[in-house]
Amino acid sequence: MLLRRFLRPNRDDDTAWQSVDELAPEAVTGETATVRRIVARLEALAPGQAHYLAAFAYVLSRAAHADLHVSAEETALMERFMIEHGGIDAAQAVLVVEMAHLQARLHGATEDYLVTREFARIATDEQKLAALRCCFAIAAESGSISAEEASVVNQIAREIGVDRPALNAVREEFVERFSAIQQLRRLQGDAGRGG
Repeated sequence: MLLRRFLRPNRDDDTAWQSVDELAPEAVTGETATVRRIVARLEALAPGQAHYLAAFAYVLSRAAHADLHVSAEETALMERFMIEHGGIDAAQAVLVVEMAHLQARLHGATEDYLVTREFARIATDEQKLAALRCCFAIAAESGSISAEEASVVNQIAREIGVDRPALNAVREEFVERFSAIQQLRRLQGDAGRGG
């Protein structure tokens, strides 16, 4: 079951899953070889880089899971951030993000604090701010940052050691995406129209 969820081609549609027995042998062999090549490339990374990538991906996944749903668009954004900030290729980014999602679903709150604190230990101040921006961007991907998402990202900021002025500066970049601000703007607009 666990492996099925990890390898399922379409995360939102259980009917899209075919058992390994239903696939043509060449498809299984080809996919297995592809996964092994990606894993080999990940294993070839310097241990410090691999450690950083794992923690970074988990922190991003934590932000994506804040509303208990991870969209395909959030996943794609995470993959892009792994490429941009992690210096890995697209295939590696897909694998790292999927592994982070899997770990977040399996372990959730038990690992959140530990992994985030580990990220804080190994990341530079610049990397911490970049991760925080990425977390807000992931939360904002749907067009609105909910109170739950904002709370999780704020918690991540505290755990990675971003001080309040730096957090506020990053939050300001996304201020128009906060659901509370959007609601306030709508109310102001309604009041201005006499509604």
